Amino acid sequence: MTDDSNNLLNASREIAARSFNGYLMLLVILGSILWFGWAMTSVIPGGPNADFLGMGLSIAIFTFVSAGFYMLQPNQGVALTLFGAYKGTDRNEGLRWTWPWMGKAKVSLRANNLISEKIKVNDLRGNPIEMAAQVVWRVTDTAQALFDVDDYKAFVLAQIEAAVRTIGARYPYDDFTHQEVTLRGNHDQVGGELRLELMERLRVAGITVDECGFTHLAYAQEIAGAMLRRQQAEAVVAARKTLVEGAVGMVEMALEMLSAKNVVELDDERRAAMVSNLMVVLCGERDTQPVVNAGTLYS
Repeated sequence: MTDDSNNLLNASREIAARSFNGYLMLLVILGSILWFGWAMTSVIPGGPNADFLGMGLSIAIFTFVSAGFYMLQPNQGVALTLFGAYKGTDRNEGLRWTWPWMGKAKVSLRANNLISEKIKVNDLRGNPIEMAAQVVWRVTDTAQALFDVDDYKAFVLAQIEAAVRTIGARYPYDDFTHQEVTLRGNHDQVGGELRLELMERLRVAGITVDECGFTHLAYAQEIAGAMLRRQQAEAVVAARKTLVEGAVGMVEMALEMLSAKNVVELDDERRAAMVSNLMVVLCGERDTQPVVNAGTLYS
């Protein structure tokens, strides 16, 4: 049996705790106060009607009941323990009451938004990049969060960093040919994989991830300048390729139309010269200056 299987078998599981409505117990408190007041009025120094027993019992009841109150706000839970043994989690909001000897540990069930620190990661091609993630998480199992990890908030921080490193090393930062899944070009897909990775890692702590994504993604400073020049060069090459493909198509179309309409008959040498001139005009970065030929075509 693997370690993961053992962890799942030994994992804590949240159960509902047995507790009482705190407002009903307030009536018991009020009754003990009234009893104490009645006992006080019956006390006659040295007389047979002194109710010291009633006074003592009312004080004991007041002290006992007062020690068992606790209050829960919406989306809060309290884990109850008896001498270290987990007895359940109460999620009923409002004023609650349980036995005074029960231990109480409150846990927030609200969504938490966390933005991690920027960390340096090597992508699939070994390029150092900087990454930071934004994660929305919440506790779903209070027993696992409190008893299966030492500090579930610190555990979340550590696992977010580990998951970001794992996903960052799984894909390249960028691919100019758009043939691969990249960190920069496929945010939704990579963010989805990051969420699945985090949910798997945080499952042991009873925590789920509602949303996550990258808030910072860039090349590390030591290679940022070089990679920028590389991207610019690739962009120039791609633009030139598109320009040449368009120019060749236009030249081909011009020659076909001239031949089809019998505008002019060109031998191979003049056809090559026209192709050269058209390519210069279409592919040049500067405006061309026309030259008027006042003689014959071959002069």
